[in-house]
Amino acid sequence: MKVSVDHAQCYGSAECAYRVPSVFAFEDGYGVVLPGGAEATDAPEVRERVREAAERCPSQAIRLSAEGE
Repeated sequence: MKVSVDHAQCYGSAECAYRVPSVFAFEDGYGVVLPGGAEATDAPEVRERVREAAERCPSQAIRLSAEGE
């Protein structure tokens, strides 16, 4: 799964970093994907938490796509 945060939409709630700290961080007022964070989504339980973070992101700034898209 490819994970990204659209900074044009993110308004810095840090909800993603709170929900999945192994994948997201909060830097300079925005949510970011940690280096290597997308690889952490190989684990099914982490993948589910990332999907939940994307669904619950107040600004809908988290983008998820299948690898290779």
